[in-house]
Amino acid sequence: MPRRREVLKLAAASLTLLVSRVGAGATATSSILAVRVWPARDYTRVTLEHDQDIKYSHLLVKDPDRLVLDLEGVEFNSVLQTLPSKIIDADPYIKLIRAGRNKPGVVRLVIELKGEVKPQVFSLKPVGEYGHRLVLDLYPVEPVDPLMALLEKSGEAPPQAQPAPKPGEAAPDKPERKPEIARLVTIVLDPGHGGEDPGAVGRGGSYEKNVTLSVARRLKEKIDATPSMRSVLTRDGDYFIPLQQRVQKARRVQADLFVSVHADAFVKVTARGSSVFVLSETGASSSAARWLANKENSADLVGGVNLGVKDPYLARTLLDLSQTATINDSLKLGKDVLGELGRINTLHKGQVEQAGFAVLKAPDIPSILIETAFISNPEEEARLNDEAYQDRMADAILKGIRRYFAKNPPLAKSKLARLD
Repeated sequence: MPRRREVLKLAAASLTLLVSRVGAGATATSSILAVRVWPARDYTRVTLEHDQDIKYSHLLVKDPDRLVLDLEGVEFNSVLQTLPSKIIDADPYIKLIRAGRNKPGVVRLVIELKGEVKPQVFSLKPVGEYGHRLVLDLYPVEPVDPLMALLEKSGEAPPQAQPAPKPGEAAPDKPERKPEIARLVTIVLDPGHGGEDPGAVGRGGSYEKNVTLSVARRLKEKIDATPSMRSVLTRDGDYFIPLQQRVQKARRVQADLFVSVHADAFVKVTARGSSVFVLSETGASSSAARWLANKENSADLVGGVNLGVKDPYLARTLLDLSQTATINDSLKLGKDVLGELGRINTLHKGQVEQAGFAVLKAPDIPSILIETAFISNPEEEARLNDEAYQDRMADAILKGIRRYFAKNPPLAKSKLARLD
């Protein structure tokens, strides 16, 4: 009863009560093991890792904007004391966090916001190296539109529809189309993993997520300096993007190509070499390709996806069976890129491999996944962390892309990609 009266009193004070998810089987005391904050333009994530299920509730408060989170059966410890210091001034959504005991057995976090947000609060079961996690994702009310951001950066105006003719007026003549070969080719670069998902970890302690971002940034710089080409990163920082959102970003900017960058790992440290993969509509081309696809597809479990949010785009993509032409183009692109990679590194396999990679499932965009080298191999790990080698890797990928377009020039798009 006291708890119910407290909630009613808060509601009367013009607080917005949000439906909370409550961990089942919570016990009297739970310890917070780690706290992490991942700020990004797309959204900011706060992660509380704990040793067992906890009960929690949250309130969104207006004037000023705050998110209040109560953790039941949790004691305020030294780990929680570090949380306020993890907020940086550049965080787009969080001004500061206050943490302390609200009453015996209840810890309260008050997150002061820089503006209105759409929060998602959800729990994750233990997976990989992680224990239980409580996740707070703070999204902007108006989601970041990657197409508008790209147009603003390049100085282009968004496409506008012509006004309809007035009654009695003839419809205006359609302007002649410019040769499509002159249009900008848009390439989406996808640095694998990020944020909560480190990807593979080398013997020397290198994280795949850092290597892939560094290579992708170098590749972006080279593509953007190439006439008639421009590029977009699915992430430009250390934060996690769910696999299907990476695909969705590519479709929203009407990409011509999608290139996902990774650094492979295997149980044997002797495994080495570069590889290129494309999607398979049927089975994997080898047991190793199947194993790798399963490992990469598990990124959503490690990175942390709110399964309570249903994405109709995901259902459309996974059910699309008309990908044969796109896969054929992906194979051509993959072959050209693999050939260039073979000039700077050993090839793990001499041909492009295929498997059911979720991140390659755009039905209308040729897509490849590049395993630059084996980060689990100490020699290749050292090369992957070498700036000069990263630059050579980016050069090789760009040469493969240009070789592909030399034989397959970009054509007029028959229709715009659906953006809904």
